[in-house]
Amino acid sequence: MFDWENLRCFLAVAQAGSLSAAARVLKVDHATISRRLSALEAELQVRLVDRLPRSCQLTALGQRIFAIAKEMDAAAFAVERVARAEQAPIVGKVTLSVPPVLANNFFAKHLPAFRRLHPGIQLSLASQAQSVSLGRREADIAVRLFRPTEPGNVVRKLGTMPFALYANRNYPYLDEPASWEFIGFDAQFADMPNQKWLLAAIGKRRIICEVSDITTQHAAVRTGIGVANLPTFIGDSDPELQRLPFDGEAFFRDIWLVVHVDLRHAPLLRAVIEFVVEVVAGEFGGQ
Repeated sequence: MFDWENLRCFLAVAQAGSLSAAARVLKVDHATISRRLSALEAELQVRLVDRLPRSCQLTALGQRIFAIAKEMDAAAFAVERVARAEQAPIVGKVTLSVPPVLANNFFAKHLPAFRRLHPGIQLSLASQAQSVSLGRREADIAVRLFRPTEPGNVVRKLGTMPFALYANRNYPYLDEPASWEFIGFDAQFADMPNQKWLLAAIGKRRIICEVSDITTQHAAVRTGIGVANLPTFIGDSDPELQRLPFDGEAFFRDIWLVVHVDLRHAPLLRAVIEFVVEVVAGEFGGQ
């Protein structure tokens, strides 16, 4: 048998992309992550990670172990949630405002688990990129990719969503970065951090397609027309895509949860908050 803490460190490295990033997520030093990763590989007698100068890349076997490790991590949270649900059944409606990229590609797949855990709660998942006012009850809870500043709210950082460049595995210029052409956002989103980072990374190369959201970017890059900057939880899970090398500063978005100060201890909202915190931490590495 292997040490679960070693597997937990491997999971953090796989999600964060490097030893130093994993160390920050787990709030330990770089040497501890390196030692536990080596210990896990020794316990299993396999190589799980290729350690590069600035990042870590999973081996083919490492990718398979990573998928299993995520399920184990989710199952551990599920045990706690089921036990808690038995103690205090809760009934009511909660509106959760979530950015479209997370609503469509992440939270929607967790709805069955939430339903099993809290059958008495009607969860209204509002896919909204713009801010909503919790003070005016436009939503009960919000998840945002920027730190909310509305007064009277309690804010908590849940994790970090890393991005990377991707292309279809059959893209003819995979090994020719100078020939890459890109899928970006249209003019109304020029001030988005994603677009600003992409324009800096592109340099003098071309944007050949503009879209209005990440879900459409994902659909476009799968066709093989060019390169897109996608969240790694989307890109890495798509077998038709290949992550591309990039030597510059990596791009990421912090994930924040916000609830009105007067409602943060309400049992109905606490049930949803705890679920959101756990599933986000399971995918994006916690704070």
